[in-house]
Parts: sequence; structure tokens; C-alpha cells
Amino acid sequence: MRYFLEFAYKGTNYHGWQYQPNASSVQETLNKALSTLYKTEIDLVGAGRTDTGVHAKQMFAHFDLDFEIDVPHYIHKLNSFLPADIAILNIHLVTDDNHARFDATKRTYEYHIHTSKEVFSTDTSWYYHNQLNIELMNEACKELFNHSDFECFSKVHTDVNTFNCKIMEAHWQQNGNKLIFTIAADRFLRNMVRAIVGTMVNIGLEKVSLQEFKQIIECKDRNKAGFSVPAHGLYLTKVEYPYL
Repeated sequence: MRYFLEFAYKGTNYHGWQYQPNASSVQETLNKALSTLYKTEIDLVGAGRTDTGVHAKQMFAHFDLDFEIDVPHYIHKLNSFLPADIAILNIHLVTDDNHARFDATKRTYEYHIHTSKEVFSTDTSWYYHNQLNIELMNEACKELFNHSDFECFSKVHTDVNTFNCKIMEAHWQQNGNKLIFTIAADRFLRNMVRAIVGTMVNIGLEKVSLQEFKQIIECKDRNKAGFSVPAHGLYLTKVEYPYL
């Protein structure tokens, strides 16, 4: 039987989602907890991967078992096995051919910035005190919908067949000293959101024009785009499937 694990985590203490031999990862932590609980080797397949320090408000991974489980009981029990910075939200019984990564139709990320110093946001939001032109940054968001190839925002030397992504949502919102960038697409390239945000910060500083932003996307050169903002302000907030 195949199950989808729905969970959240604070990424501060982890070297990303994916298993690494000499570093703590979310995948390894969950694999150990599930394997201990079910007394069989579990190897989760995630909906994607997040980098070191990135957080997830909603993430999915699938695993297989030979028996059916009492979901409410096992959610509670599994949470008791896990550290405070990982929480199981739900467990979904799905069909054997459902896949956490390949079946996802939409993924949504947020990037959080605070513009005045906050002691409680050190690990969960990027402190950036310079004045930004949010109207210009939202105009730049509209330009993203005119393109499908985002190689300029991709980490170099990545093993992908295509740099094409369909962006479905992109906008900035300001509430006092809080800035949140929301972006949704069918897929994302490695480091893509952090590179987009860094480039848009340069637009907000009025160092890069909207015409130059268009040219950056069209040139497909990572060196022409802006800097990559720190990982700790980034959240995977939603993963969507046609059957959940």
C-alpha cells in the first residue's frame, strides 16, 4: 500500500531535504522515525528538494507498506518520534502508481523579508533594511508570465532536461515591516526562487530597470541575474495534486 506523508519542517538545523552521508537531512530524520515505528526499512520519495536552511509549511513524500495503518493513531505516534522542528500533518492512502514528485501539478513558495531588526526572526526571515520600491517589483512579477525558459535563474551545472517552468502566480505584499514574495509554478529549478528575489531586490533598489529585467530573462545567463538571497527566508508553502 502506498501512502503520502504530509508534513512541515523548520529547515534551520538541516542540510536540506535530501539525504547526505555526512550531514543531517529532513529525509534521513523521517526515514529513521518511520523505519523505527513500522519495524521495516522505509525510504521516502519526496515531492522535491529544499536546500540547507529552507523551510516547508507543507511538503509531501510517499512510502510503501505491506499493511494498512490507523492514520490518526500513527500521526500522533510518529510525531512523538520526531524532533520539535518536524511535524506530521497528515497521512494519505493513495493508489500504488501515485508519485509524490511526478504527480505534483503546482508548487508554491514564499520568501520572507523584514525591514527592521527582529530578534525572533533571525532563522525564518531575511533582515534587509534598505528601502525597496514594491510597485516596481510587482511590475517585474508581471514580466515573469511572459516567459517559460528561466535558465538565467537556475543554479549552473544542474542535471535537468529543460529550464522551462510555467509560472502561475507571482506577487509581493507588504505589511508594515514585513515583505512576502509569493510565487507558484508547475516546477522550479534549483535556486530559482532565491535568484528571482535577489534580482527583484535590485529592481526595488532601482538599480535594474524593467527592460533590463526582461533582457536578463531572455539572455539565459545566470551571471546576468541578481544575487541569491539567503536560504533562511524561503518557504515551500504548498504542493498540489489532482487527487488530494
